[in-house]
Amino acid sequence: MEVTGKVVVVTGGASGIGAALCKRFSQEGAKAVVVADVNEDGAKAVAQEIQGVAAVCDVRRETDVIDLVNMTEEKVGPIDLFCSNAGIIAIGGVEVTNEEWQRIWEINVLAHIYVGRAIIPRMIERGRGSMLITASAAGLLSQIGSLPYSVTKHAAVGLAENLAITYGGQGIKVYALCPQAVRSEMTRQFDGGGVAAVDGLMEPEVLADSVIEAFRQETFLILPHAEVLTYMQRKASDYDRWLTGMQRLQTRYNEGAPLKQK
Repeated sequence: MEVTGKVVVVTGGASGIGAALCKRFSQEGAKAVVVADVNEDGAKAVAQEIQGVAAVCDVRRETDVIDLVNMTEEKVGPIDLFCSNAGIIAIGGVEVTNEEWQRIWEINVLAHIYVGRAIIPRMIERGRGSMLITASAAGLLSQIGSLPYSVTKHAAVGLAENLAITYGGQGIKVYALCPQAVRSEMTRQFDGGGVAAVDGLMEPEVLADSVIEAFRQETFLILPHAEVLTYMQRKASDYDRWLTGMQRLQTRYNEGAPLKQK
């Protein structure tokens, strides 16, 4: 898939990964890029930079997602690619409050479902369309220090996988973006990326390059950090050994020991 000439929507587009994707899609010659975010000023700033369209959208509200899709298709054109990118992290384990669990569940999982409900029927009718779900390597491995993030990102990967299976035969292409730590507001909140930054903190512009390449190759699983594939293979080949290694890493994290970075 080429982005050139396409109408693209990106949620969480005001900063971090979302902003980098918006800018790269514009550079690739997208027909229009809709920068959607709950942060209106941030969305407007990115949209102004790339001559795109800014939209306010709280992805926790299904009505906001529906309004975003309707506005785009009525004022800009049929959506070719929807990047369901907005996400948050919550620090902690089982002690995290129900309110925090609900919020991260709504943003990291339910928002993707709202997007699918709003756009997939339209794309099926047109016989084409693509959806990218920003998950995380935490959804393939785990996230030491954040149980809610790990759980919701596992759910996001499973959702993307099932959508790809269910609708692939109807002209819908689904992608799952699963990076480790990327320089963003989220990683600044979470100890510079924490254990996820063990292989380095990637710049969002570098991640955007990986996304464009995956689109061209039509690769479902987008792994900007190449090491993640090796970690997945180790996990699958000997789950118990992998768990033991992760437990050791957990201990180092708890003790505040330095984590090796490339």
